[in-house]
Amino acid sequence: MIVAVIDIGKTNAKVALVDLATLSEIALRRAANAPVRQAPYPHHDVEALWTFILSSLADLDRERRIDAISITTHGATGALVDRSGELVLPVLDYEFDGPDQLAADYDAVRPPFAETGTPRLPIGLNLGAQFFWQQKRFPVDFAGTAAMLMYPQYWALRLTGVAANEVTSLGCHTDLWNPWASDYSSLVDRLGWRPLMAPVRPAKDRLGSILPAIARRTGLDPRTPVFCGLHDSNASLLPHLLSDAPPFSVVSTGTWVVSMAVGGRKVELDAARDTLVNVNALGDPVPSARFMGGREFSLLAEGQPQEWSEADIAAVLARQVLLLPSTQQGSGPFPHRDAQWINADGLTPGQRFAAISFYLALMTATCLELIGGDGSTTVEGPFAHNPLFIRMLAAATGRPVVASETSTGTSIGAALLASDGVTATSKGERTDPPAERAWGEYANAWRQAAKL
Repeated sequence: MIVAVIDIGKTNAKVALVDLATLSEIALRRAANAPVRQAPYPHHDVEALWTFILSSLADLDRERRIDAISITTHGATGALVDRSGELVLPVLDYEFDGPDQLAADYDAVRPPFAETGTPRLPIGLNLGAQFFWQQKRFPVDFAGTAAMLMYPQYWALRLTGVAANEVTSLGCHTDLWNPWASDYSSLVDRLGWRPLMAPVRPAKDRLGSILPAIARRTGLDPRTPVFCGLHDSNASLLPHLLSDAPPFSVVSTGTWVVSMAVGGRKVELDAARDTLVNVNALGDPVPSARFMGGREFSLLAEGQPQEWSEADIAAVLARQVLLLPSTQQGSGPFPHRDAQWINADGLTPGQRFAAISFYLALMTATCLELIGGDGSTTVEGPFAHNPLFIRMLAAATGRPVVASETSTGTSIGAALLASDGVTATSKGERTDPPAERAWGEYANAWRQAAKL
């Protein structure tokens, strides 16, 4: 079976073909995804994305006949639609700071961390705060809402005409879901939103076939099924839930680096350090932590060569060139710290790249420590292709790290929603903690400096 996976990330949108027989990506289309910074507020360009999705489906179907469609997207995003499925307000960009204007009012009604596993986050990172702000600032438009949808299911609605919601997106720091009760949170009832919430369906539910107009436009078989879909980090986690024995951790990398621990050590999550409870595709709570690592890498490495040598590594380790958190403030395990370089005079480009890679690995190791990560760690997404990141992560955690072979772990996981009992075996190169003492000494020096 060939599954087309629509994967909407914060920085890039992709449509990938996945062959379920080999659990491999066989084709990929990619486009930049940037918000529209126009009235009434910064929002996602859903019409440009829709054009990209349809043209990619048509193009890819000519290469290999598409048998099914699955969907995965970034979190902290939802859509308000009317009875005809049209947006009543633009899909808000979660980096817009408008919701902070009503922070005090929202804090008075949001549920506690113990109920939802959702930390209080700035800007629009709590989806409940977005919906609250939209309701207060645009009451007339909001009154036309017939359904409140998570972002993957908004695209499913456009493809099938069927409105649904799903727990991995509902459970992704939204304030909207109680993972312990597997039900909407008290916020949803307090604000009278429960009647507007589309029915919750399992991620692997077949919502229906594509609409006739889409079949005509793309050339796809009108009977092509569309599956409910899920949040992107949980898509990366799903293959491991189906095949790996706990304890293990999965690190999904992209704009956000999201660490998830399965069967790990019991720890008390610290809401002040951007830990949270995700909900996996099977409906179970998963201790998680995150930071904006992909964004940080883009800012730090922009325009710089991404080349290095073993001599560069040795110099950085010997001098203990440290980049301390945080390049991107407001989230992550050090949300209020200003970035600082130590012992960084006269760095060559290769040494700077090594130090940046080590910083990202040590931030990830911190996240894994905060959530009780144990066992091997699998890294999915772009950072899996950075051997310096992988080696330092193994050194800092003292556990093996597997660098996933797939270009994006989300595609395989999302495609598995269309499978019938297929499981995925982890594929990738295993890296054990380096034997050289300098790696562990560097990690310890970074930890001590980061505590100050």
